[in-house]
Amino acid sequence: MNYSNILYEVHGPVRVITFNRPEVRNCIDIETAEELCHAFDQFRVDDEARVAVLTGAGESAFCAGGDLKAAFAGRPPIPVMPEDIARHNRGEAPGCIGPTRWTDIYKPVIAAVNGVAYAGGLEWACFADMRIAEEHASFGVTCRRWNIGLADGGTQRLPRIVGMGRAMELILTGKVIDADEAYRIGLVNEVVGKGQSLQRALELAEFMSTLPQDAMRNDKEAAVRGFGQPLSEGLRIEAECFNRVTVSAEARARMFEGLRKFNERDHPDRVPGQGLTPGIIRDDDH
Repeated sequence: MNYSNILYEVHGPVRVITFNRPEVRNCIDIETAEELCHAFDQFRVDDEARVAVLTGAGESAFCAGGDLKAAFAGRPPIPVMPEDIARHNRGEAPGCIGPTRWTDIYKPVIAAVNGVAYAGGLEWACFADMRIAEEHASFGVTCRRWNIGLADGGTQRLPRIVGMGRAMELILTGKVIDADEAYRIGLVNEVVGKGQSLQRALELAEFMSTLPQDAMRNDKEAAVRGFGQPLSEGLRIEAECFNRVTVSAEARARMFEGLRKFNERDHPDRVPGQGLTPGIIRDDDH
């Protein structure tokens, strides 16, 4: 598929997916939604792709949501036919502005929020596992003002990230918060200077790409599937995901290679001055 409204770039094991409509603050129309579905499906099935970074073109917007001007002109990115509405209600459709209703991408996704993340743009930020925000970024359910509801995961993912009280404040009032407030309430993981979010997200993505992938993906799956479940069911899901590592001979071989590295101290973090893992500080590093 040839993309015209997004960019799909290969950086080794990292895939950078960019909303590429800066002239409309990277709003998403029907074509953009279709391209995003294709791009994330390509990322999901590509064995060489380990981490995705999602960002917006330009300096002012990550994504300002659905393209309301296109919708007003008769091209809404929402289901209008009864059969399409029924598919949405059954959970069989990907989302209004892309694959935002997909819940089975177990590879890491990082959002580099380089400007406004409003309405559907906020939902896309919540789609990611981590959010790196630039200091001028802002977040809000601004569609509240136009009698447009959240249709791409905002009512479900936002409470899971910041808690129900904070989420309801944003959802019901439509207030806009800055990057510092978003960090304070746990919506973003890190705030960086203007123009630095993509670079920082790439640093994290490249590091995560060096880690063993089986356990990481299984742990993400267990966390996603188990969230909100009774503890007993969550633990069952965790066991199911964990035990996959021992199912096949190939998976067991990768696991035992990890055990070998641990026992033989075969890891750069064990070499003074060469630590790679964020947050690990040893006395001999100083």
